[in-house]
Amino acid sequence: MKIVIAGGTGFLGQPLARALAEAKNYVTLLTRGTAGVSPTPRVRLVQWTPDGPSGVWLAEINGADAVINLAGEPIAAKRWSDPQKQRILDSRVRATRRLVEAIAAAATPPPVFISGSAVGYYGPLDHEIVTEETPAGSDFLARVCVKWEAEAERASSKRTRVVCLRTGLVLAKDGGALAKMLPPFKLGAGGRVGSGRQYWPWIHRRDWVDLVRWAIVTTTASGPINATSPNPVTNAEFAQSLGSALYRPAFVPAPAFALRFMLGEMADALLLSGQRAVPAKAQALWFTFHYPHLDDALRALFGGSD
Repeated sequence: MKIVIAGGTGFLGQPLARALAEAKNYVTLLTRGTAGVSPTPRVRLVQWTPDGPSGVWLAEINGADAVINLAGEPIAAKRWSDPQKQRILDSRVRATRRLVEAIAAAATPPPVFISGSAVGYYGPLDHEIVTEETPAGSDFLARVCVKWEAEAERASSKRTRVVCLRTGLVLAKDGGALAKMLPPFKLGAGGRVGSGRQYWPWIHRRDWVDLVRWAIVTTTASGPINATSPNPVTNAEFAQSLGSALYRPAFVPAPAFALRFMLGEMADALLLSGQRAVPAKAQALWFTFHYPHLDDALRALFGGSD
């Protein structure tokens, strides 16, 4: 198959491209950087301008077997000033819009368009179980996800199936939120965040990659799909499991007031609240998780597995 990934040079896109190429697919990564041949066989880089003029990248969409959209400003790269929040929103909506327009213009559009989203769609919730049927929240991240998904859904047609992956906390050692948590835990200074009672829906990166590959070929998979483990945990449980995996104590809490002082609004949205999200649709369609339990996922990561 020929698969196009926008925003495919980052924490999720690189391992996804590698896995797809190892499965004998041909992968085109749309990047703002320099075009050329990737070090990974069967992968090449094509420059694109999601917020600029059209370019040669448009030809990549025509005849593709799948288009995957991971483009967007990193959520936690900077403190959330009003201009930064606008960049977070615009980067997602504009990139998605350009891909949707390219799909609409293609003589042979892709059979499936998989677009990123996040469990932030549901807003901050307590202990209720959250499925894909749960309505959207009303905070900043929820509003971003609603607009992001609405833009992606415009690609839906008789010829193109649309999947919106509502991703939780993706676990891997070499990036993402987990990598930022490791230093204090390794020093024995890790612990719960705030009350610790908030749920953190998580997924091992291998399962996330497998879920995307599954969504490409599972024609009954469409609409929003929670990309999370079947077993979300509270933040306090997460801290204890991470400490155990690292053979370190995990009893030094991070006070909510200190996090709010350092991070502002972002602290409440990303750390001090959460969702008890479960992958109801993926499980109903018989997707199998390699790491359904947090302790097993962390042991695999810190035992040398990826």
